Amino acid sequence: MPDYIYFRSLWWKKGNIHPEAKWEEATLPYMLAEGVTLNKYERRTDEFNIHGLWEWTNYKVLVYELPSEPHENCISVIITEINEKCNPVRRTDAKIIGFGATRTRADHSAKEADASFRPMKSEVLALTGSDGKRKPWSNIIVEVAYSESIDHIFDKVKNYWLKNLNRAHDAIVIKIDPVSENETPSRMQAWHFCSAERKTRKGELRHLAHFEFGTQDGTGNLLNILEGTCFIKINLNCLYHQAHLDVPIPQTILPDPIILDFFFVRNEILCAFKE
Repeated sequence: MPDYIYFRSLWWKKGNIHPEAKWEEATLPYMLAEGVTLNKYERRTDEFNIHGLWEWTNYKVLVYELPSEPHENCISVIITEINEKCNPVRRTDAKIIGFGATRTRADHSAKEADASFRPMKSEVLALTGSDGKRKPWSNIIVEVAYSESIDHIFDKVKNYWLKNLNRAHDAIVIKIDPVSENETPSRMQAWHFCSAERKTRKGELRHLAHFEFGTQDGTGNLLNILEGTCFIKINLNCLYHQAHLDVPIPQTILPDPIILDFFFVRNEILCAFKE
């Protein structure tokens, strides 16, 4: 067994990302452990505070994303933007609650979004809740991919998070192309999916929006986006989908739709890497 395989196993056994594990050379997804029960997986991820990087499926623990500054910074920026837009209803019955990377269970797997939001919601009647029992699902989920492949993140959105109207309602997906250490990310893309918008005869989920908002596109062309040109719109009916009966949709308080301008998202990300 190569030494790096042993050192990689320490992430599962001891929560230790060892410098000799050579994670930067790993091909993802990487099987970190197998023969693991869901309860053991949940205990281990709570103990080591692992959220959004590992996934459990059919007794296997797989690594899809590696810890990185661009990944964590982008999540923080998006959370800040959503909280700021919803600030007018803070401390009211219509408040939007952040649930971060709360674990969910469904389809013999356990997943955590990078961020998640919903209003107050009632428990579900059938055992189809986000915990496999009666807890309600979040309405908005955010997934940020850096080392994770875009194919995998799309699969999660279409076949897990937005599989039907009884789960999450909208998904924001961001892909940042990896760069060498100490380099500033340049290519950034965003997609918006809504479970109510299925535009093919087979009911396939299609994105409502997709745009490049980095400093370069996929062919290396320079981008200079302006305020108000790259944005995602979240309708209030989506944000408050299946809200508790006591929660009024704040049509006169919040704009409909809520607009997330990625001009500001890009600026915050670039500032984090400014020398």
